[in-house]
Formats: sequence, structure tokens, C-alpha cells
Amino acid sequence: MEMNVSKNDEQVVAKKAGGLNPAVIIPIILAIGICIYLFVLGSPGNFKDADKLGAGSVAFSDVEGKDIHPDSFLGIIYKGGVIVPILITFMLTVIVFSIERALVLGRAAGKGNLDNFVVQVRSLLNQNKIDEALEECDRQQGSVGNVVKEGLTTYKALSHDTTLNKEQKMVALNKAIEEATTLEMPMLEKNMMILSTLGTVATLVALLGTVIGMIKAFFALGSGGGTPDAAALSTGISEALINTALGIGTSAIAIILYNFFTSKIDGLTYKIDEIAMSIQQSFAEFN
Repeated sequence: MEMNVSKNDEQVVAKKAGGLNPAVIIPIILAIGICIYLFVLGSPGNFKDADKLGAGSVAFSDVEGKDIHPDSFLGIIYKGGVIVPILITFMLTVIVFSIERALVLGRAAGKGNLDNFVVQVRSLLNQNKIDEALEECDRQQGSVGNVVKEGLTTYKALSHDTTLNKEQKMVALNKAIEEATTLEMPMLEKNMMILSTLGTVATLVALLGTVIGMIKAFFALGSGGGTPDAAALSTGISEALINTALGIGTSAIAIILYNFFTSKIDGLTYKIDEIAMSIQQSFAEFN
């Protein structure tokens, strides 16, 4: 059983090393989001009379923001205000961690068709061909293969153990499979909470931007007395709608991807449980 312990230690080290570190990645994405807002969306080329604004960003020009009129869709987004770079950061975060999850879950699924792997291993277990089943796990090279290999290794060790009775062996086998599954799950579920959180928070932050825009709109409506400032009124309303659109779009994408990846993880977990049951049934039958 010492071999199993060493493998578990190796798996723990691998899981700790895998995946992106949010504490490092998110600040970088925030800096990128601010740069996109200032230098891409705020580029003078996105506004009318760009030659008067100079080079760089509208934010660093000498022209008052209220006198700047967008000449493109990017300029319109820029006019969404200070909440826009935060929402851009949320969108970039969803994209980055979705790509990361897709790559990790792709590796976790292993090589070849997972359904065929499950059928093949179960067939070999029914014939008590443990060594051949271990070879299939080596070829699979995924999370399911790792858990099954750990279970089969314990299976072989227990089958030659004369110090335990059958009931004790079944308990030890079940414990080994559960521990191997527990070690695999953190890698599969890492950073999923970020997608889940952004699915909710993006909408709330967008609502904050919407409220700020509407406050500006009603302020313009009231400060004009009998003749409201139509330009300021429309600017406030457009700011509110821009934030609403960005927030809803980000939230929708985050929720869809979160549910998609969750279904992938559930599928892998189901395959692990399916083979684990076959391992236990095979051990009970042949030992």
C-alpha cells in the first residue's frame, strides 16, 4: 500500500501546480481592461473633431468630456463612464478563465473516447483482467484513468493481502477510490467559483452604472429649469444603457459557460462512479 501513498502525494503536488492563480491573473486583467478603456475606446479617432483632441486618449486631452461626441461604436462605449473598465475586466476575466477551464477539462477527459474507455475497462473487469485494465488507464491519461488506476492498484494489492477479511478489503478498496476521486476534483473545479460569481456580480455592477447614468440624466432634466439640456439628458441615458448592456452580456456568457463546464465535470464524475462500482463488484466476485 506504500505505492498508493506515494502516488497520492504526487497527485496532490500536481493539483496544487495546475490552473491559473486568480490573485495574479485578475490584477493583470484589470490593468488590461483599464488600458483598453483609455487607449482603445478612448482613442481620439473614435470621436468627432479628432484632430482637436491630439494623440493618445480622450481621457488625457484638454477637451471637456461633455463636448466630446462619439463618432463610432467604440466611442459610444467609452461614454459609458467609469464603470465600463470594470465591466471590461469582468468580460476579459470570464474569457480567460473559460479558456483555462476548457483546456484543463480537455486534459482531464484524457485521450480517446471516454465512453469507449469505460466500456473497455468494465469488460476487462468482468473477465478479472486487472493488468490489461491498468494498461487501458495508462493509455487514457485523464482524471477518470487516474482514479481507476489507483483503484485497480489497490485492487491488486488487496487481492494478495491475507491479513484482512473480505469485508475489510472492500472498505479499504472503497476508501482508496474515494481518496483518489477527492484528489482529482479540486483540479476540475478550480476557478469555477469565479465564473459563478461574475455571473451575478456583473449584473449588479452594471446596475450601479445604470443608476449613475440615470442620476445624471435626471440631474440634467432638473437643472435646466423649464428648458432641459437635451444633450446632457441623452448622455446620461446612454451611459445607463451602455452599462446595462455590458453587464447583462457578461453575466449571460458567464452563466452559460459555468453551466457548460459544470455539466462536463458532472459527466466525468459519473464515469468515475460507474467504473468504481464495477471495480467493487469485480473484487467481490473474484476475491
